[in-house]
Amino acid sequence: MTQDLVSENPMKTQKINEHLALIDVEPAGFENFIASYVIRGEKIAIIETGPSLTVNNLLEGLKELEVKFENVNYIAVSHIHLDHGGGAGTLMKHLPNAKLIVHPRGAPHLVNPEKLWEQSLQVLGKIAELYGKPEPVTKERILDTYDGMTVSLGKNIELEVVETLGHASHHQSYFEKQNRTIFPGDAGGIYLNQFDVIVPTTPPPFHLETTLASINKLLKKKPKQIGYTHFGFAENAEEKLKRHASQLKLWANIVADGVKKGESLETISERINKNDPAVKTVAEYIKTHPIMSRGIVKQNVEGFIGYFQKFAKQP
Repeated sequence: MTQDLVSENPMKTQKINEHLALIDVEPAGFENFIASYVIRGEKIAIIETGPSLTVNNLLEGLKELEVKFENVNYIAVSHIHLDHGGGAGTLMKHLPNAKLIVHPRGAPHLVNPEKLWEQSLQVLGKIAELYGKPEPVTKERILDTYDGMTVSLGKNIELEVVETLGHASHHQSYFEKQNRTIFPGDAGGIYLNQFDVIVPTTPPPFHLETTLASINKLLKKKPKQIGYTHFGFAENAEEKLKRHASQLKLWANIVADGVKKGESLETISERINKNDPAVKTVAEYIKTHPIMSRGIVKQNVEGFIGYFQKFAKQP
């Protein structure tokens, strides 16, 4: 993280510039894992809600930033997974004038989140319970969005919607044009800012070519800065996106070879741990992390395995 741009205080809010601040929503008290971003022009937008059980932390962060709840105009989520958009319904109960920006394929699952919750429990188990059950969003408060749509916040602050599929079939990123800042959701991987290391987030169903195309789409915006949901604000956005694309190709080569040889998930995961320098650097950190320790590498390798088994393509 770029320390000269960020000032910290005890409430876990970080002022990045005159228009942008970060709130660490701290699921179950775990720091540096899920960030929400507050963008201010004449209007105010929040990017990423975090899970439902962290909404109170987000609201406390807004108070610390002296943002009045009734002055928030937009809530934008990259996708509906619990750690990114699960808090939308709960948050909107407190922000009476806010409209929700979400991919049209994800919107119905926030209006009626029962299926989302059931699937999250099946896939995530105790982590889903840690995040909390999502509350429904009123359909009338959801904006119809599309790739390339621009939302003006005033004072030359504009947010562009950028469809970035791959991690999910309803994923979109956001590009703040004036400062050339990209908010990639999970399209740019997980950034462990303490180590300046990126690790993939590629759970099944995953599509490699679509993910790489989405990264290239973000690169064409020529972003200078990047606001990761997981976790933190950083400079050198293009370098980080290119680094992540190279990492995905490395994983693809290892997994494709393992699938061809009939290797087990455990064996392929071990090869990833040994041959990806980034993963190797943070291996001990991941092992002790309350959330990532629950099989993040294996889960992401499963996404690659499923991709190669389904499409039978070599990278």
